[in-house]
Amino acid sequence: MNTQTFQHLVKEKFSALSPGQKKVAEFLVSSLEEGALHTAFQIGREVGVSETTVIRLAYALGLNGFSDMQERIRQDWLGSKQSPSHPKEAAEKNNLSDTSMFTHTLQHEKQILDELIHQVEEEDIWQIVEALRQADQIYIGGFRESYTAAYWLYYKMSQLREHIYVSLPTGYLLETLCHFTEKSVVLVFSLPRYTKEAVALAEQAKKQGALVIAITDRRLSPVGQLADITLITGEQTEVFSDHILSLLSLSQLIITGLQKKDSENIQKRQEKLEQLYAEKGIFLE
Repeated sequence: MNTQTFQHLVKEKFSALSPGQKKVAEFLVSSLEEGALHTAFQIGREVGVSETTVIRLAYALGLNGFSDMQERIRQDWLGSKQSPSHPKEAAEKNNLSDTSMFTHTLQHEKQILDELIHQVEEEDIWQIVEALRQADQIYIGGFRESYTAAYWLYYKMSQLREHIYVSLPTGYLLETLCHFTEKSVVLVFSLPRYTKEAVALAEQAKKQGALVIAITDRRLSPVGQLADITLITGEQTEVFSDHILSLLSLSQLIITGLQKKDSENIQKRQEKLEQLYAEKGIFLE
């Protein structure tokens, strides 16, 4: 009689499972309680596969059907309430748990992108692209953790056109803004926890007459209320890591739009940059 735990069986057979069966197995390993108590239909609905796929997983693991698999899951679930009796068993459980954790993280990132598709208004993107294309100067602000996204967009835009500036991680220089005009654009990243610097930058840009674009989590965020145009990442959570993918994705949409609308000027600039890179030996290839 096979006395292996359910988690051990999954680990041993995982590479041979179908994609749908792998999804079910990962869910069951990370959600033992649901696996122990729910029906095959309920598990399939939770994972997004058919009831048949759940049942076939049992046979793929060498078990005698769903009931047999669920009994193994119940044993693991009850055993998880107690400390492992052997160090090796504890290590195996931790490794499997880590794998499930990383899989869950990737699934969460995918969900964020799926939600972003429904939040983005193409009209807003094209309006921003046109404003950036016509601007005499562009200032990109992002503070604390938001600086990561601000610098990425600054670097990418610097390859497309001139007169691009970026804030410091903890503030900005008023001297940089003093020559901004009504043709200038200030783009501000602002996510929870909102910083005073982001609001101050937006307010100063408005005083200078510049167009203010906000990339933030909601339209009524402190910077969103000040902005002329707002792109939202969606109110996922107040954890920054839940927003960084959205920030970079929205930034990439802006870059893609600029490349489409101003391809001739961009090509000329990139040719000059490539010549400069070659003269200075910047890159190895």
